[in-house]
Amino acid sequence: MMFHRNLIGPSSVVLVSGGGRGITAECVIRLAESAHCSFILLGRTPVDETLPEWAKEGKTEAELKRSILDHLKASGETPTPPKIQKMYRQFQSQLEVEQTLAAVRKAGGQAEYVSVDITNGKELQKKLVEPVSRLGKVSGIIHGAGSLADKRIEKKSIQDFEAVFSPKVDGLENLLEVAPATQLDFLVLFSSVVGIYGNIGQSDYAIANEVLNKMALLLQRHNPNCRVISINWGPWEAGMVTPELKKAFEERGIEVIPVDVGARILVQELMTKEESQIQLVVGNLPEMSPEPLQPELHQYQIRRIIRLESNPFLFDHQIGEHPVLPATCAATWVVNACEQLYPGYKFFSLSNYNVLKGIVFDHTLADEYILDLKETAKTPAGEIDFDALVWSKNSLGRTIYHYKASVRLVSELPESPVEKLPPEAIVDEEISGQKLYEEGVLFHGPAFQGVEKVLQISQDRLVMQLCLPKTDDRFQGQFPVQNKNNPYIYDGIVQILLIWTQTFRKAPCLPSSLIKMEQYANIPFEQSCLVTMEVVSNTETAVVGNIRAQSLDGRVFVRFTALEGTISPLLNRYIGVRSQTETK
Repeated sequence: MMFHRNLIGPSSVVLVSGGGRGITAECVIRLAESAHCSFILLGRTPVDETLPEWAKEGKTEAELKRSILDHLKASGETPTPPKIQKMYRQFQSQLEVEQTLAAVRKAGGQAEYVSVDITNGKELQKKLVEPVSRLGKVSGIIHGAGSLADKRIEKKSIQDFEAVFSPKVDGLENLLEVAPATQLDFLVLFSSVVGIYGNIGQSDYAIANEVLNKMALLLQRHNPNCRVISINWGPWEAGMVTPELKKAFEERGIEVIPVDVGARILVQELMTKEESQIQLVVGNLPEMSPEPLQPELHQYQIRRIIRLESNPFLFDHQIGEHPVLPATCAATWVVNACEQLYPGYKFFSLSNYNVLKGIVFDHTLADEYILDLKETAKTPAGEIDFDALVWSKNSLGRTIYHYKASVRLVSELPESPVEKLPPEAIVDEEISGQKLYEEGVLFHGPAFQGVEKVLQISQDRLVMQLCLPKTDDRFQGQFPVQNKNNPYIYDGIVQILLIWTQTFRKAPCLPSSLIKMEQYANIPFEQSCLVTMEVVSNTETAVVGNIRAQSLDGRVFVRFTALEGTISPLLNRYIGVRSQTETK
């Protein structure tokens, strides 16, 4: 699946459910600003009658309700509170629709609004005939319609369930009847993190959104020329998130999404020519409490397709002509898979990690890679141990082993130890990281250029300061930072080996094995830390070091025990060429 064309532009006609007002309307306005396309907005708000002039004026809720009261009295009707509230909601909803249409036109797009219940397929087909004849064939769908009827499951009726489930699922099926996926450039589904994590009183909403996620996968499989995206939104600052629901999310550590930020994310997904994941999660994930462990040990097999075009960061990790998957990315792939099997449990250590045959993005790239995970132990203290193996089949059907390791998850991370910082710098002049990258001592591109300066360097020890700028989430591709496991910062730490071998062995090295890595706390992007390597042994072919990364006040973030780098003068043709040329 590759998308290297504009998915949306001035000639696009986008069918948007729930697009008349609310957060979906905000997304439509932002798209109109960027793409100047046409929209058919669908909603349940009736707009058949023109708003009276006294309701169009900018008024507060109290002022408009007072005007409604006066109007009812003048008409000889009894102005009861329910009647006033009903008219207020109708006027306010219609006013919001008119404001959306005006905003789209002002932004450079076209828009027509159709009042329709998308769960009624026949009515939908009938009402879309005229707008489609005026604007043109639908080329994209944004399915943003939704409804809530929050109740605990034992109190929900069938009618409650259908009121929530049908707009999402039946609504999508009806939209695809009038505009089949075979004619679409894109299909965007507004799903929710509730479908993944659940929420009290929203069992029906969770089911509906998870059905959307699965429908997205199926639709993409059968319609490769249509880009299908199911966006699992966290709670927005507006929309269906009531103050009570917002409070419930906050209690679970879930931050709300600002409207302008959410709208911008949608625009980025549709305006880019790059391939994206089918299912996206927008917003931070809730803290999960670890469940008690069952004694049974399980085995899992996870298959994955890795593509160069899906991972822009790989062009910053290129050795010679071909990008190479950083060993730290392979490690975090394994770690993240283990964590996803046991929500609430946290990665603590990686041991006996071996790079057997790394993944190079050349003719040897496999059609798919297989991760075998085997649970080896579970303890009452909340520890889970895995053995992991990544392998593939080459074009001849031969099995190729790429990485193997053992992983430990824990229910509670141990407290970060505080250790004495290394002595003050003993070099005559600090060596800047920028110089190391510019001269080719370090081959890494901007996504991995975290070395700020070398503070100490000797046969026995190297100390450097590390601070890695944050990379855009999209740039991280299929290897995003998850659950604080950051392969980009890990790679920056490992570069200490390469600096040492370039200095004392006049040859590059690449990490090949590790006895143990222990992670006590994450290292945030854009935060400086000290990285110290004590050289355990070195030969002409290998260097082994114990490494720790710690905050500037001594708190240990991560510790590497016996990290080995394989030294190869053959790599000189790719790494360190400029620095060697200059010294001749």
